[in-house]
Amino acid sequence: MDSLQFLADEALSDSSAEKPDLFQNPDLELLDSYSRAVVGAVQRVGPAVVHIQVKQGRGEGAGSGFVFTPDGFILTNSHVVHGASALFVSTPAGDRFPAEIVGDDPDTDLAVIRSSVTAPSVPLGSSRKLTVGQLVIAIGNPLGFQHTVTAGVISALERTMRSRSGRLIDGVIQTDAALNPGNSGGPLVDSRGQVIGVNTATIMGAQGICFAIGADTAEFVASRLIRDGRVRRSYIGIMGQGVPLHRRLVRYYDLPSESGLLVLNVVPGSPAQGAGVRERDIVVGFAGNTVANVDDLHHLLTDARGGVRCEIKIVRGTELLTLSITPEPRAD
Repeated sequence: MDSLQFLADEALSDSSAEKPDLFQNPDLELLDSYSRAVVGAVQRVGPAVVHIQVKQGRGEGAGSGFVFTPDGFILTNSHVVHGASALFVSTPAGDRFPAEIVGDDPDTDLAVIRSSVTAPSVPLGSSRKLTVGQLVIAIGNPLGFQHTVTAGVISALERTMRSRSGRLIDGVIQTDAALNPGNSGGPLVDSRGQVIGVNTATIMGAQGICFAIGADTAEFVASRLIRDGRVRRSYIGIMGQGVPLHRRLVRYYDLPSESGLLVLNVVPGSPAQGAGVRERDIVVGFAGNTVANVDDLHHLLTDARGGVRCEIKIVRGTELLTLSITPEPRAD
């Protein structure tokens, strides 16, 4: 009987050892990693996010923003603060401070305001190396619910969106991280806690289609707004989007970048039309500088270029052409 009992106990022991351990499920580990990434990003950026209250004549509005310099400069959307008669910012801790507009750029829907707010700052990261499908987190104050966090992925890059001024904003990030009225001006953050964009818009009636201005565009615009209070630009009259170049063309012409700006439209009577630029051309250089995407060209079209003749390099089919172009100063 002792031998039989021993064999029975051994069998029970073996069968219990073969049972799977539910707590070692690899899917749970993946979910834990996802949660840790979101929590870590929010802990890093969240304290810098502020709620912006706006008084405009007899009406009031609200939006989001984030402190991006140690001396109290706050980045937000132009449509949040444009035309404001008074501004106040509130921190996650509930402290409230007055603020003033430093500069406003409706063309990119970006604005900089300043306050003596006690919130910590978080610097802008970069949007140059983003990939579709990458995890992103949005932080803001939608519909009065302060410090709301949503997460999703990058749905597309290099989108074009029309600003409230009527001009097109190129190089926009599309995400399915949920945004609602009041999220405008808040940061879009990657899994490492880097600010990669400024949340700006949703499509009314659609679900999961939201947009953010890339951090590289935001950094350029913010620096000009702090310096001049506005962004002075020149104009050549093309609309386009970044595209990869064929590797053979890159090698054959020894091009410094593997991407360029595909021309989707040439404005009639514009400097670009006068120079001979055509639709489907790919701009790869301007005024001696490399053009790899929309942001590159925007950064080069400063007020100093207005009325100054320079060269624009384009790929047309399999040819590399150099044309002469004179940008025009653009009216506000």
